Amino acid sequence: MEKKTEITYRKVGDYKIPNIILPPEQANITLGKWGMMHKDYLEHNKRGLFMLMVTKCTLWPYLADIDRQANEMYDLLIEQMKEKEGVTEKLKEKKQFEWVQRMDNIQQRAREIVCNDLIYV
Repeated sequence: MEKKTEITYRKVGDYKIPNIILPPEQANITLGKWGMMHKDYLEHNKRGLFMLMVTKCTLWPYLADIDRQANEMYDLLIEQMKEKEGVTEKLKEKKQFEWVQRMDNIQQRAREIVCNDLIYV
């Protein structure tokens, strides 16, 4: 026999809104920058999917996975670009201003790639 879950509601104006509580295993999931960006994107651009994931309690694990993937992709892209473009510690020691400019450029491109491939899709 399946256990029934009683749904409680709170009144907001003339509406009754269900009190949705995360399961205990999801309550301590923390999201980073990328996970929060993807959550905002889903909430504002894919409202139906967002609400479905909220009601099925799959949103937070999904966002945590996106956050992890995005961090890994970002770090990998930066390392690959640094190597390809010769942005080294030696350059940092000799030409600090140039190193900062080139690293800022690399980081901006990596952010754009991560956003286009993982966050805003």
